[in-house]
Amino acid sequence: MGSREAKNALFDAFAAVAKALGSGRRAEIVDILAQGERSVDELAREIGQTVANTSQHLQQLLRAGLVDTRRDGNRIYYSLSGPAVSRLWAAVRQVAAGHAARLEEVAAAYLGDRSGMTVLTRPELSERLQAGDVVVVDVRPDAEFRSGHIAGALSLPVRELEKRLDELPAGRTVVAYCRGPFCVFADDAVRTLQRYGIPAARLEEGYPEWAAAGLPVEVHRPGAVPG
Repeated sequence: MGSREAKNALFDAFAAVAKALGSGRRAEIVDILAQGERSVDELAREIGQTVANTSQHLQQLLRAGLVDTRRDGNRIYYSLSGPAVSRLWAAVRQVAAGHAARLEEVAAAYLGDRSGMTVLTRPELSERLQAGDVVVVDVRPDAEFRSGHIAGALSLPVRELEKRLDELPAGRTVVAYCRGPFCVFADDAVRTLQRYGIPAARLEEGYPEWAAAGLPVEVHRPGAVPG
């Protein structure tokens, strides 16, 4: 029979993974890295922290085994250490959505009123794509689109959308998607499109969930034509 000390060490090791996610900024980093690898500078801009603070967060995630690194010249890129980390993050969100007090209120304050917004599930979007009556728009930053996107999607980052509406095919509903169910980019895109009288909906989840379900995706490579 194992000793109490050994058992304590084992469960402390389990808890270290949870502890690594015990910060909103580190959880946000995991959410971003679920879209694809990023440099420290890029992550710092995304989460509104200094490079030094962001590096400290990344070191904690690295020690817990949740991220990996890759060096390219003087730059270090971070990525999730495997699909299990994406599944862990999805499970954390799911449990929080079902059990955390006030989460719905906090989410609504960030995301705004979704009551008048058409939302499509993954199976519904898959069917609509086969029918050919929708155009799918990826409204995440271009770096995330290039790391992987829904097959056939157009890259129109939400900050550029209003200036690029003429790139959208006429006569089809636009379905916007972003990082996941609590990402505001798709909501903002749908509201922008609706202001211009363009039929629009958002995907219920995001790119990581679509990819994890084994649905068609594309990855941009140098020399390829994106989207």
